[in-house]
Amino acid sequence: MTTDATIERNDTNIEVDVDTLYVESESDPTRNRFVFAYTVTIRNVGDTPARLLTRHWVIRDANGKVQEVQGDGVVGEQPHMKPGEGFQYTSGTMLETSMGTMGGSYVLVTDDGDEFNAPIADFLLSAPRTLH
Repeated sequence: MTTDATIERNDTNIEVDVDTLYVESESDPTRNRFVFAYTVTIRNVGDTPARLLTRHWVIRDANGKVQEVQGDGVVGEQPHMKPGEGFQYTSGTMLETSMGTMGGSYVLVTDDGDEFNAPIADFLLSAPRTLH
């Protein structure tokens, strides 16, 4: 099952779109293991080049368990995006429940050295037949 997250467009002129996929082959519901892949598309819709420096994710399962993930770049890269350019990557996460949410932010820096925060709206992670 694939779900599309709402595109987050903010005053930083960075647009973030997320598609999610339940990975049944890696999941084991009998052991409370639910694996999800997510593909993120980041677009610079402004007029200033920027480099993605860090990421911060907040992942919540249906039991209220919270995981936070912070680090440099995404998938080992710190993409530089000129106006009109974008970057796409796929990663994954595991939950102990069949449903949860994920959201967070990126820190970027313009070519002029100004750092700014680009929020990522919460999106749903849900195994098939979890929601009606």
